[in-house]
Amino acid sequence: MPTIDQRPRKVVQNREFIQYDDYWIRFYTPPNDSYREKLELIDALTRRTFHHSEPGINTPGSRLESARQNYEEQQDPDKRRVNAAMLAGALFNRATDIFHAVVEMESKGIKIDRKNELLKQCGACFKEALDLGQFVRHVSGDEGVDELWGEPLKVFTMPMKDYYESRYVKIAQAMRTIDEVSHTMVDIFLPLPWFDSIDQEILHFADVSKRFTEIMKSDPDFFAIWPEYSVARDRLMARIPVALDLEADSTDSNFRKASRLLQAGVTLINHVSSVRVPMRKSTISYLETLNSFQTSISQPLERIAQ
Repeated sequence: MPTIDQRPRKVVQNREFIQYDDYWIRFYTPPNDSYREKLELIDALTRRTFHHSEPGINTPGSRLESARQNYEEQQDPDKRRVNAAMLAGALFNRATDIFHAVVEMESKGIKIDRKNELLKQCGACFKEALDLGQFVRHVSGDEGVDELWGEPLKVFTMPMKDYYESRYVKIAQAMRTIDEVSHTMVDIFLPLPWFDSIDQEILHFADVSKRFTEIMKSDPDFFAIWPEYSVARDRLMARIPVALDLEADSTDSNFRKASRLLQAGVTLINHVSSVRVPMRKSTISYLETLNSFQTSISQPLERIAQ
């Protein structure tokens, strides 16, 4: 497989793009492999990971021992899952605390090599946090976010170029998921008598979502893309509430089901574009629900048309 330096590139309106999996993705030059550059990226990834994870698990690194003790002593399976997520959060924060200390020492002229005990401990915390990441749920509660939890470990262990390579791969997968979901939504909702021209709004939202997925917040273009993304999402969602208040006769019941599924599709695309990973469990579940709805509604609609 071609490396990041061997991938096709192109420039459009003074912006560089790189190709992965048939998608042209906004290219950013990887930072240097210094500890400080890695720390800045790990800090940003840590904030993003907790933002998209279930609430209550951003445990301070200073409380690692308490988090571990409560996890080990918990017997209830459901509560133990939450304690595992809290322990993962504590390990995540302990690792970044250690890395902050290492960078601080380096800034004072104290050289730290990879064999240093502090860095070994930092790596061990990231690794255990990743192992426990399987118990951490997305903020929606739909599925895990272990792919997100692995990113700081990648930054810590990989050269920056390799990490950026993995980032572009995930973004391409997320873009493919957005296309898959949006096109299926169009196929199912457009033929229904209640959603005239909905295809234009769905596909526009999907297109803007892919652009939102690829851009870094530090990019000056973020100030243009975020408002466009936010407005496209809100305008599509605005098509929905009218349908949710109808009475429950057979036709209106199908209308309400379709509206709720449309709302769920917008929410799923929003989640995928925000976390920048494909979220396959949620995607497969949603597409299966759409297909079941299409099957169930085909005969009633035929009877109405007659």
